[in-house]
Amino acid sequence: MKLDTVDQILFDGTPLSIDEATRQKMAECYDFLKSFAADKVIYGINTGFGPMAQWRVGDAHLKELQYNLIRSHATGAGEPLDDLCVKAAMIARLGTFLQARSGVHPEVASLLTEFINRDIIPFIPQHGSVGASGDLVQLAHMALTLIGEGQVRYKGEWRPTADVMRECRLKPLGIHIREGLSITNGTSVMTGISIVNAHFAEALLDRSVLAAVWMNEIAASYDDLMSEELNSVRHHYGQQAVARKMRELAEGSRSLRKREHELYDSKHAETDTFDHKVQAYYSLRCTPQILGPVLDTLRYARQILEDELNSACDNPIVDPESRNVLHGGNFHGDYISLEQDKVKIAVVRLAMTAERQMNYLFHDRINGILPPFLNMGTLGLNYGMQASQFTATSTTAECQTLAMPNYVHSIPNNNDNQDIVSMGTNSALLCRRVIDNAFQVMAIHYMALAQATDCLQLADRLSPASRKAYDDIRRIMPPITDDKPLYGNIAAIEHYLRTNLLKYNLL
Repeated sequence: MKLDTVDQILFDGTPLSIDEATRQKMAECYDFLKSFAADKVIYGINTGFGPMAQWRVGDAHLKELQYNLIRSHATGAGEPLDDLCVKAAMIARLGTFLQARSGVHPEVASLLTEFINRDIIPFIPQHGSVGASGDLVQLAHMALTLIGEGQVRYKGEWRPTADVMRECRLKPLGIHIREGLSITNGTSVMTGISIVNAHFAEALLDRSVLAAVWMNEIAASYDDLMSEELNSVRHHYGQQAVARKMRELAEGSRSLRKREHELYDSKHAETDTFDHKVQAYYSLRCTPQILGPVLDTLRYARQILEDELNSACDNPIVDPESRNVLHGGNFHGDYISLEQDKVKIAVVRLAMTAERQMNYLFHDRINGILPPFLNMGTLGLNYGMQASQFTATSTTAECQTLAMPNYVHSIPNNNDNQDIVSMGTNSALLCRRVIDNAFQVMAIHYMALAQATDCLQLADRLSPASRKAYDDIRRIMPPITDDKPLYGNIAAIEHYLRTNLLKYNLL
């Protein structure tokens, strides 16, 4: 399964289906485990869990054992995960079962598919996972709803799962061999959150690249900062891809300058001083070099997520081909945790770049061409976008605080059975917080870009790509002349940025 397919399910409402060949493989894996486990000791089937694996469980209590795991581990706390993340987590959990290495009955996959397609959203609290053995607590909340207990959100309301299942004519999941352990054991919640993070982080990158072009148009920068000749001699995919897209977006602009026409012309050879900056500030001139590593980070994170989405991430692994059941640690969330920390840091860098570009626009003594804080009213009486910068700067500062890696914060627990853990779900949640913050900063930045365009009466000189963004912002709000509350405009522009994707496919 590709991340693009998951995006279609999450954002376009495309229904999910399981092909018959995959369903047959799941059935074969289930049949093998059923026969293999009949006379053997296998973890989590006829033993206790975690440190209590040293105790064998009698045959009369094997189904009870699976129910006990689900109910005892549904101990999450805090606000519920949002619907998108829970739905993505269900898709990720289904992705594990479709590998046909879990030994679960195919009805698990069928019921999960029904939940996904009908938008039946289990109540899963944000807090509870240490990221190994995967997302035990949060997946237990998912499993609780599959057996017809707990709560789900359905058509916008929290309701008892049993009521919703009756209404939808769905039968609660039955326990066959190890369904309780398989559903709760793995990386699917952290993976689901991370898939949603990838969608929005990539949208932020696209907006950052367009903002970089628009910024340089406003500053009337020399266009060689994005030239192929300059960027091709530094051999990083991300930098070259960003510069290439900037050149495409800048096509048709009448605001960017040509260095060869102005500074390399012989008539300027005797000039002692220059009114226009020979080189722009780093936040403008170095955008391919700043955004390039961000692109490369998101690109690699996408690969990791697709690999995880198509992996069997529970324990033990059932292998009908070798006729064996293998015990290990595929539930460990280090891959996701490390990548989410890297994505988080990259998005912080996006927010910092936007905030610095914004500062250039607001600071008249730096830009030399715009009124203080883009004030189109009466200086002293009116304040333009002055207070908006407070919001952008404070939000960026919070992002910088949240940039501390979470991957390194392992705390042993579970009687030291889990002596080193990933904290992957915490990493993904912190990354999500940073992405949300960055959208707020970017919304204020786009507001400022449009305001600066009006201050300079530059709209007709922008490239078509920048002009479209300007027109979109102006459909949301007019230029700021008189002082008025702007929080509603910021929220509206943030919504626009989240829902009107550019889809540059930079990755």
